Amino acid sequence: MIEWEIGLGILFAMLLVGVPIGLALTVVGTIGTAAIIGFKPSLALLGQTFFDNARHYNLSILPLFLMMGNFVVQSGIARDLYSAAHAWLRHRKGGLAMATVVACGGFSSVCGSSLATASTMTKIAMPSMRQFKYPDGLSTASIAAGGTLGILIPPSVILVFYGIMTQQDIGKLFLAGILPGILGVILYTLAVRMSVTFGGLDLQCESKLPLRDRLLALKGVIGALGLFVFVMGGIYLGVFTPTESAGMGAGGAFLLVILQGRLSAMELLQTLYETAKTTASMFLILFGALTFANYVNMSGMGHEIHNLVASVGHPLAALLVITLIYLALGCVLEGLSMITLTVPIFYPIVASLGYDLIWFGIYVVIVTELSYITPPVGLNAFVLKSVLKDVRLGTIFRGLVPFLLVDVLRVIIILAFPAIVLFIPNLM
Repeated sequence: MIEWEIGLGILFAMLLVGVPIGLALTVVGTIGTAAIIGFKPSLALLGQTFFDNARHYNLSILPLFLMMGNFVVQSGIARDLYSAAHAWLRHRKGGLAMATVVACGGFSSVCGSSLATASTMTKIAMPSMRQFKYPDGLSTASIAAGGTLGILIPPSVILVFYGIMTQQDIGKLFLAGILPGILGVILYTLAVRMSVTFGGLDLQCESKLPLRDRLLALKGVIGALGLFVFVMGGIYLGVFTPTESAGMGAGGAFLLVILQGRLSAMELLQTLYETAKTTASMFLILFGALTFANYVNMSGMGHEIHNLVASVGHPLAALLVITLIYLALGCVLEGLSMITLTVPIFYPIVASLGYDLIWFGIYVVIVTELSYITPPVGLNAFVLKSVLKDVRLGTIFRGLVPFLLVDVLRVIIILAFPAIVLFIPNLM
């Protein structure tokens, strides 16, 4: 029998040499299971895992929300959100960076992808901030950090993954992400203020707009706000299930871009192609994670890690150990890889410690957000670097320091006050 430590070592080695996470999880899970129960039963289990889960009704939520996000990107809503936030915050020190954070939060609520949020907002916000001579560190950091909200504020693709892997209600997970997402926006604007104050930045402010003009600027966000309220309100009121809400959201986003005249036939085909391509890659990741979970259960890995964490004693101390593991993994893995690799191992342990799995899902996503802006991986930082060739990675990471500090503060707040996460779901 291959020891689980060897299997885990092989998995990390494959990831380090660039093997796609879905393929690596599938290969290690299949070979590890074969070493325990035999090659033929392992292949049969692999086929059953892929076939049964591909027919799972709840999985249809994933391509539909991806399609909704792709239509939203095409609709130009991101630019409208930025213009509205700019109108309200332009007169404040660091107002453009604050507007970027707020716009990222609003765009996340109808997009669901951190990378798409960061990439889209880079093209919209950077020209304005450079025009007003904002330092590249603050400008890029506000976009990279604001972009992380895409995996928390619903609809979130990572929350869909977590819900399927842990058998939790995806609708409740979506609702649970609302207040922590708003808290993230508030703390990130505080980080902008910290950067301006302690960095001694003398930034140019624009004149304050009259109230009438600020209210008129909100006209552009009615579509995004209406789509978010429609999807999340339908789930909250029980009008439709989370899976049905994904279809309604995709249909609503499609109608929005049609009414705005922002979608050509070629763009429609490109959107459908991107949705299909992303769905296929994410399905491979999810099914690979479930295959790896079979190996985890059979190898005794989960039991040994459970004993290791339980030996710490107090449940809170055990949770802090899990948090440190996530922070360490975040230095070498991006968010989706971390979730698919660790959740099958940790969620039974957390449940046995008495923690609510809805709360833990949001907690894990917030900790995972750190991986998107933490060196050396910091996927959002690399997205910005790919768009802004003239900005050094070191400049982006230095600018992110205040945002990392407030993210740690948010983790502490969620730990100390779990009701922030569970308040809205408990009202259902």
